[in-house]
Amino acid sequence: MKKYISSILVMMCLFNFISIAGASQNNAKQEQKDAWEEAEKAKIVGPTQINLLDQAKITIPAHYEFIPQPQASRVMKSMGNGDCPEMVGFIISDKDNEEWILTIDYTKSGYIKDDEAKNWNADELLTSLKEGTKENNKERKQKGLSELTVNGWVEKPQYDAARHYLIWSIELAARGEKEKTINYNTYALGREGYLTLALVTDLKKIGSEKAIAQNLLAATEFVPGKRYEEFNSLTDNIAEYGLAALVTGVAAKKLGLLAMIAAFCLKFIKLIIIGVGALGVLIVKIFKKKKNEKDSDASETTEL
Repeated sequence: MKKYISSILVMMCLFNFISIAGASQNNAKQEQKDAWEEAEKAKIVGPTQINLLDQAKITIPAHYEFIPQPQASRVMKSMGNGDCPEMVGFIISDKDNEEWILTIDYTKSGYIKDDEAKNWNADELLTSLKEGTKENNKERKQKGLSELTVNGWVEKPQYDAARHYLIWSIELAARGEKEKTINYNTYALGREGYLTLALVTDLKKIGSEKAIAQNLLAATEFVPGKRYEEFNSLTDNIAEYGLAALVTGVAAKKLGLLAMIAAFCLKFIKLIIIGVGALGVLIVKIFKKKKNEKDSDASETTEL
């Protein structure tokens, strides 16, 4: 009798667990749907110029869509990501054959000195990245995340001293990941901090699609009063770290963000969030799928 009752209790617990899991999944899907619908209403379609806080402006071309805050964060959270308070928004393309996403963050770090870029060594920076990634793998393992391996540069660090632009990208491998995605990182330095424009796409497409990030970076400029060259050593704050830190990840350590596993805070991708790029591509696919479904429904309604 006890065995029979125990079996019933196990079945009841299992049924309750399945019911709760099912309800939770339905709630998650509904939240994703609501988040995307809100993003669709808030999107800014190119060609147009967009204000990036009170710091800068970016000009996006036709077929590009900018999702601002707070809608951008709601989308990220609905897909299982944590908070990313420095995100300004993200950009996607409305073309079906383009499944990239470019996030824009602003970090109020203070003025970052760029003099070290004259003498930095790409091999030394890569070694630092590898060592930092190995150390970070210990924390990733504790959190149940797959370990990462740095395979090498996709784009060696390049700094344009005239425009104060930084570009770099590395190839990483994560255990268990079948699809390889990449984060192509670009930065624009300002008087009070820096903007990060990070492109997430398929590694196979980076050769042709990195131009997307480069062009958007070139279309970004700080407004008067916030420009890098307007720095005043008597009044302005200076960052605790230099330019190389935006490559090696020292900036992340100094800001105490090593425990942060929030996808799409991509400026810290080198040590913290690499390996979730596939999620970015997935978000774009889901967004476009929902848009196509919506357009299809509207078409059917019109025909009726």
